[in-house]
Amino acid sequence: MPSRADITYFGAGPAALPTDVLEAASKALLDYNGTGLGIAEHSHRSELATNIINEAKADLANYLEFSPENYEVIFMQAGGTGEFAASVYNLVGAWVSRQHAALEKELGDDEEAILAALRKKVETELKVDYIVTGGWSLKAYQEAQRLLGPEYVNLVADARTINDGKFGKIPDESTWKLSKDAAYVYFCDNETVDGVEFPAFPSVLTPDANGNGPIVVADMSSNILSRRIPVNNYSLIFFGAQKNLGSTGVTVAILKKSFLPPHTVQPSAPLLRKLGLPIPPIILQYEIIAKNNSLYNTLSIFDVYIAGQVLKKLLNTYPDKVDGQQAVAEKKASLIYGALEAHPDVYRIVPDKTVRSKMNICFRVTKNGDTDETEKSFLKAAAVLGLTGLKGHRSVGGIRASNYNSIPLEGAEKLAKFVHDFAKAS
Repeated sequence: MPSRADITYFGAGPAALPTDVLEAASKALLDYNGTGLGIAEHSHRSELATNIINEAKADLANYLEFSPENYEVIFMQAGGTGEFAASVYNLVGAWVSRQHAALEKELGDDEEAILAALRKKVETELKVDYIVTGGWSLKAYQEAQRLLGPEYVNLVADARTINDGKFGKIPDESTWKLSKDAAYVYFCDNETVDGVEFPAFPSVLTPDANGNGPIVVADMSSNILSRRIPVNNYSLIFFGAQKNLGSTGVTVAILKKSFLPPHTVQPSAPLLRKLGLPIPPIILQYEIIAKNNSLYNTLSIFDVYIAGQVLKKLLNTYPDKVDGQQAVAEKKASLIYGALEAHPDVYRIVPDKTVRSKMNICFRVTKNGDTDETEKSFLKAAAVLGLTGLKGHRSVGGIRASNYNSIPLEGAEKLAKFVHDFAKAS
């Protein structure tokens, strides 16, 4: 049987975790800091738990270099899929609150007139915008349609329309059909299934010199912590932990504090009913979770602890913080893509070169005309060398090498060498 040291795991998620983090976590599970109890046994209401949460929040802000004065870090559950709904509930709620406040200034305390005007605004002006570039942004778009109704959901761009019905490109920004004053604009920064990553923040969404611009929401579940991001351009960033941050079971939202009390208060359930808008479960209300420092209900402190240990390792490894990790990620991706490009008669990289993901490298093995059988041979030969987790997503097939932060440079070099060797032997 292979040892842990023999395996380089390229699975798309849950991803491998640093061995030293797991070793520390295994000790903490039995006895955390000499308390005689394992970390999973301590109360989530304890000072110990609060310290773990606060340290992880501070380290995340430090590593990504954003201001805790302007952004709140919230630990939640339900994964990125839960955030598809949470972003709808909370940002549509914030839109309603802004409209309600403006109408109060205009109409005074005439509640019936305010309600009538607000209903009209919802019917004629409420829009949420979605840029669909892969399977996950498509799911987010569909969830918004399910919760709000399709009449409120604007499809800004659909990448399939420029790529023969398949994902693999990002439409030029000049073709995007953005709504006027949308409640928010959503995109998925990195699509794991199709290997598509936005090369940079979309220029058409960039705030002006005064900080005014669209309300931008991004799902960064699969590339967070791997490259520098202009956090100040976003109102909400969310991500599951299980790719680059930690273990499955905790989800993180980085939310601009202007969307929280006292700046913004979510509308009441009775008002939402009168407007025909969905009422969020309390567990998905950012203001409730933030008010309770992520402890409204029983949070898995063990999962937050692992995330915190990963962040501490990153900060200790890279004095230049996320820039250091980005340099390594780019080098690893360059090695693997370079090996694939060296053998165009054997490999076909799936996404367009301009949007290739550095985290999820998707390709087909096309040699000999029988792609399915050749890919089975590729996977089998790779596994013999300890290169595992390379099978593509069930919906598209092929090969996918997920180049997350836990993949060492040596692992990328090993895979690149195998790509070369397999091509020569085919």
